Amino acid sequence: MNSRPPKERLELPLVKAPDSIWTSIEAALDAQIQSTAARPRQFWAWGLGAAALIVIGVFVWRAANTPKPEWNVVRVDGQPSIGSRPIGDAAKIAAGERLRTDASSRARIAVSDIGTVEVSPNTQIQMVAARPSEQRLKLISGEIAASVSAPPRLFFVDTPASTAVDLGCAYTMKADGEGNGILRVTLGWVSLEWEGRESLVPAGASCRTRKKVGPGTPFFEDASQLLKDAVAGFDFNGASDADLETVLAEARVRDTLTLWHLLSRVAPADRPRVYRRIAEIAPPPATVSRDKILQLDRAALKLWREELAWKW
Repeated sequence: MNSRPPKERLELPLVKAPDSIWTSIEAALDAQIQSTAARPRQFWAWGLGAAALIVIGVFVWRAANTPKPEWNVVRVDGQPSIGSRPIGDAAKIAAGERLRTDASSRARIAVSDIGTVEVSPNTQIQMVAARPSEQRLKLISGEIAASVSAPPRLFFVDTPASTAVDLGCAYTMKADGEGNGILRVTLGWVSLEWEGRESLVPAGASCRTRKKVGPGTPFFEDASQLLKDAVAGFDFNGASDADLETVLAEARVRDTLTLWHLLSRVAPADRPRVYRRIAEIAPPPATVSRDKILQLDRAALKLWREELAWKW
C-alpha cells in the first residue's frame, strides 16, 4: 500500500495573452507563406530571364549572319566609285552608299533579280532600300537608264522633285541636283509622283520635272514642237491661256494623253474647253458622264483614261 501522501495539484492562475503576441504569430505565418510562394515566382523569373537571353542571343546571331541588302555593280567604262572606293571589275553597293561616275566612266547595277540600272557619266546615285517589297534608289544628279521586269510598285527612283514608280517598264531619267529634269519611257508605264501630284507616262511619252512643282504634264515625243513648248509653258511658266489654247489646237488623238491630264490641272472655268476638245477627237463612251468628268470624279476619269489609253 502506498503510504506516500498524494502531491498537491499546483493551480496556476489564468492570464490573458497580450495582444502583441498574436501580431507576432501572424507576422511569422505571413513570412512563411510568402517564402513558400516566392520560390515558384523566383523560378519563373529565372526562367523568363533565361528565355530573354536566348531570344536576344538568337537575334544578335541572325543580325550578324544575315547578308546585308546589296546590289551587284559592274564597271562598264572608266573608273566609277562607291564612296571613296574605286570599283574594279565588280563590286557591291549597300543601302546608304553612293555610286559616282565621272565624265569618262559608266556602271551597271543589278537591282536584285528584277532588272538593271545603267549609270551614265557624271552621275551620282544612292542606294536607299533593297527589300522584297521595295527596291529604291535616289538619283542625286545625272542620268540613268532603268529596265525592270517586276510587279508594279516594287522599284522606285527618287529625285528632289519626283518619284518614278515602276509599273513594269524601261525608261531613262535625267535630273540635276534640284530635281529639274525629264523622264522618257521606252517600254511599259511609269507613274511619276510628288506630293499628291501624279503623271502617268506610257511608252513613247516623256514628262518634265521641276523644283517645287514636281512632275509636269506628260506628252508624246512625236507631238508637234508647238504643243511640247506650250505644255512646258503651261506647267512651269504661269499656265497662260495662250499656252492652253495652243495645246488644244495642236492636239491629235494620241495627244489625249496630255489633255486627259490637263482636265485636273486647268482652272475649273477652263475644264469644259478641255473636255470638249477631247470629246471632239476621241468621243467618250456612253458610260462616261460629262458632269462627272467636270466634277473630277475619280471613277469617271479612270474609266475614260482606260478607254483613251487604247489610242496611246
